[in-house]
Amino acid sequence: MRVNIDSSKSIWVNCSGGENFPDGEVFCGPQGADGHVNYTFPGVYNGREVDGIRLQFKDGRVVDASAKKNEEFLIAMLDQDEGARGMGEIAIGTNYAIKEFSKNTLFDEKIGGTFHAACGMGYPESGSFNESALHWDMVCDLRDGGEISADGEVFHKDGKFLRDGWPAAAE
Repeated sequence: MRVNIDSSKSIWVNCSGGENFPDGEVFCGPQGADGHVNYTFPGVYNGREVDGIRLQFKDGRVVDASAKKNEEFLIAMLDQDEGARGMGEIAIGTNYAIKEFSKNTLFDEKIGGTFHAACGMGYPESGSFNESALHWDMVCDLRDGGEISADGEVFHKDGKFLRDGWPAAAE
Protein backbone atom coordinates (compact mmCIF):
# COMPACT_ATOMS: atom_id res chain seq x y z
CA MET A 1 0.00 0.00 0.00
CA ARG A 2 1.20 3.50 -0.77
CA VAL A 3 0.23 6.25 1.70
CA ASN A 4 0.61 9.91 0.78
CA ILE A 5 2.28 11.87 3.56
CA ASP A 6 2.52 15.48 2.39
CA SER A 7 5.08 17.30 4.56
CA SER A 8 3.21 20.59 4.08
CA LYS A 9 -0.05 19.10 5.44
CA SER A 10 0.70 15.91 7.41
CA ILE A 11 2.16 16.36 10.89
CA TRP A 12 3.90 13.46 12.65
CA VAL A 13 2.95 13.25 16.32
CA ASN A 14 5.28 11.38 18.70
CA CYS A 15 3.35 9.66 21.49
CA SER A 16 5.81 9.13 24.30
CA GLY A 17 3.77 8.94 27.49
CA GLY A 18 2.28 12.42 27.72
CA GLU A 19 -1.37 11.44 27.38
CA ASN A 20 -1.81 7.73 26.87
CA PHE A 21 -0.41 4.75 28.75
CA PRO A 22 1.16 2.56 27.71
CA ASP A 23 2.39 4.71 24.89
CA GLY A 24 4.71 4.23 21.99
CA GLU A 25 3.67 5.26 18.50
CA VAL A 26 4.19 7.95 15.92
CA PHE A 27 1.19 8.91 13.83
CA CYS A 28 0.09 11.42 11.25
CA GLY A 29 -2.83 12.35 9.08
CA PRO A 30 -2.41 10.86 5.62
CA GLN A 31 -3.40 12.89 2.57
CA GLY A 32 -4.26 9.78 0.58
CA ALA A 33 -3.69 6.04 0.21
CA ASP A 34 -3.75 3.60 -2.70
CA GLY A 35 -3.39 -0.16 -2.66
CA HIS A 36 -4.43 -2.88 -0.28
CA VAL A 37 -3.55 -4.20 3.15
CA ASN A 38 -4.17 -7.65 4.60
CA TYR A 39 -4.29 -7.23 8.36
CA THR A 40 -2.44 -9.89 10.35
CA PHE A 41 -4.29 -9.26 13.63
CA PRO A 42 -8.06 -9.27 14.06
CA GLY A 43 -9.70 -5.87 14.13
CA VAL A 44 -11.51 -5.31 17.41
CA TYR A 45 -14.13 -2.58 17.69
CA ASN A 46 -16.65 -2.17 20.54
CA GLY A 47 -15.88 -5.70 21.68
CA ARG A 48 -16.57 -7.21 18.24
CA GLU A 49 -13.74 -9.12 16.56
CA VAL A 50 -13.27 -9.14 12.79
CA ASP A 51 -10.67 -11.56 11.46
CA GLY A 52 -8.88 -11.71 8.11
CA ILE A 53 -9.52 -8.08 7.17
CA ARG A 54 -8.49 -6.99 3.69
CA LEU A 55 -9.00 -3.36 2.68
CA GLN A 56 -8.48 -1.85 -0.78
CA PHE A 57 -7.82 1.92 -0.81
CA LYS A 58 -8.11 4.37 -3.68
CA ASP A 59 -7.52 8.09 -3.18
CA GLY A 60 -7.53 7.60 0.61
CA ARG A 61 -10.85 5.77 0.79
CA VAL A 62 -11.77 2.13 1.27
CA VAL A 63 -13.27 1.02 -2.06
CA ASP A 64 -13.42 -2.70 -1.24
CA ALA A 65 -13.43 -4.53 2.09
CA SER A 66 -13.63 -8.17 3.08
CA ALA A 67 -13.07 -10.35 6.13
CA LYS A 68 -13.00 -14.05 6.93
CA LYS A 69 -14.99 -13.55 10.14
CA ASN A 70 -17.69 -10.91 10.82
CA GLU A 71 -17.47 -9.29 7.39
CA GLU A 72 -21.02 -7.93 7.77
CA PHE A 73 -19.96 -5.98 10.87
CA LEU A 74 -16.87 -4.59 9.07
CA ILE A 75 -18.98 -3.37 6.14
CA ALA A 76 -21.63 -1.89 8.46
CA MET A 77 -18.98 0.10 10.34
CA LEU A 78 -17.44 1.37 7.09
CA ASP A 79 -20.86 2.37 5.75
CA GLN A 80 -22.11 4.20 8.85
CA ASP A 81 -21.32 7.68 7.51
CA GLU A 82 -19.55 9.45 4.66
CA GLY A 83 -16.19 9.70 6.45
CA ALA A 84 -15.96 6.14 7.79
CA ARG A 85 -14.25 4.81 4.65
CA GLY A 86 -11.59 7.52 4.75
CA MET A 87 -8.13 6.81 6.19
CA GLY A 88 -7.93 9.12 9.18
CA GLU A 89 -4.57 8.02 10.61
CA ILE A 90 -1.43 6.11 9.73
CA ALA A 91 0.96 5.12 12.52
CA ILE A 92 3.96 3.01 13.48
CA GLY A 93 4.11 1.15 16.80
CA THR A 94 7.34 1.89 18.69
CA ASN A 95 6.88 0.20 22.08
CA TYR A 96 9.07 -2.90 21.88
CA ALA A 97 8.18 -3.83 25.49
CA ILE A 98 4.73 -4.84 24.23
CA LYS A 99 5.28 -8.10 22.38
CA GLU A 100 1.98 -9.97 22.14
CA PHE A 101 -1.40 -9.17 20.63
CA SER A 102 -4.00 -8.79 23.38
CA LYS A 103 -7.20 -7.73 21.54
CA ASN A 104 -6.95 -4.40 23.41
CA THR A 105 -6.34 -1.86 20.67
CA LEU A 106 -4.87 0.76 23.02
CA PHE A 107 -2.04 -1.72 23.71
CA ASP A 108 -1.87 -3.50 20.38
CA GLU A 109 -1.50 -0.38 18.22
CA LYS A 110 1.74 0.37 20.05
CA ILE A 111 3.44 -3.02 19.61
CA GLY A 112 6.94 -2.29 18.34
CA GLY A 113 7.25 -3.64 14.82
CA THR A 114 3.68 -2.96 13.73
CA PHE A 115 1.82 -0.29 11.85
CA HIS A 116 -1.80 0.66 12.12
CA ALA A 117 -4.20 2.65 10.04
CA ALA A 118 -7.50 4.03 11.24
CA CYS A 119 -10.61 4.15 9.14
CA GLY A 120 -12.76 7.14 9.93
CA MET A 121 -12.10 10.21 12.04
CA GLY A 122 -8.72 11.84 11.85
CA TYR A 123 -6.96 14.11 14.31
CA PRO A 124 -6.63 17.73 13.13
CA GLU A 125 -3.34 18.14 15.04
CA SER A 126 -1.90 15.48 12.70
CA GLY A 127 -3.15 17.14 9.53
CA SER A 128 -6.20 14.91 9.08
CA PHE A 129 -9.57 16.58 8.91
CA ASN A 130 -11.58 13.48 8.01
CA GLU A 131 -14.84 13.51 10.00
CA SER A 132 -16.70 10.38 11.08
CA ALA A 133 -18.32 8.77 14.11
CA LEU A 134 -15.86 5.90 13.47
CA HIS A 135 -12.17 5.78 14.41
CA TRP A 136 -11.10 2.16 14.06
CA ASP A 137 -7.39 1.39 14.41
CA MET A 138 -6.47 -1.84 12.63
CA VAL A 139 -3.04 -3.29 13.41
CA CYS A 140 -0.68 -5.12 11.05
CA ASP A 141 2.40 -7.02 12.28
CA LEU A 142 5.56 -6.43 10.24
CA ARG A 143 7.95 -8.40 12.48
CA ASP A 144 7.93 -11.49 10.26
CA GLY A 145 8.31 -9.58 7.03
CA GLY A 146 7.42 -6.15 5.79
CA GLU A 147 8.94 -2.82 4.93
CA ILE A 148 8.10 0.84 5.35
CA SER A 149 9.79 3.37 3.11
CA ALA A 150 9.71 7.10 2.57
CA ASP A 151 10.77 8.80 -0.66
CA GLY A 152 11.95 5.42 -1.96
CA GLU A 153 14.23 4.68 1.02
CA VAL A 154 13.44 1.76 3.33
CA PHE A 155 13.69 2.85 6.97
CA HIS A 156 11.79 0.03 8.71
CA LYS A 157 12.22 -3.66 7.85
CA ASP A 158 10.93 -6.82 9.55
CA GLY A 159 9.57 -4.74 12.43
CA LYS A 160 12.79 -2.83 13.12
CA PHE A 161 13.93 0.68 12.36
CA LEU A 162 17.11 0.67 10.29
CA ARG A 163 18.45 4.01 11.50
CA ASP A 164 20.73 4.14 14.55
CA GLY A 165 19.16 5.92 17.50
CA TRP A 166 15.56 5.17 16.51
CA PRO A 167 13.45 2.90 18.72
CA ALA A 168 15.05 -0.50 18.76
CA ALA A 169 13.71 -3.95 19.50
CA ALA A 170 15.28 -5.63 22.52
CA GLU A 171 17.40 -8.52 21.36
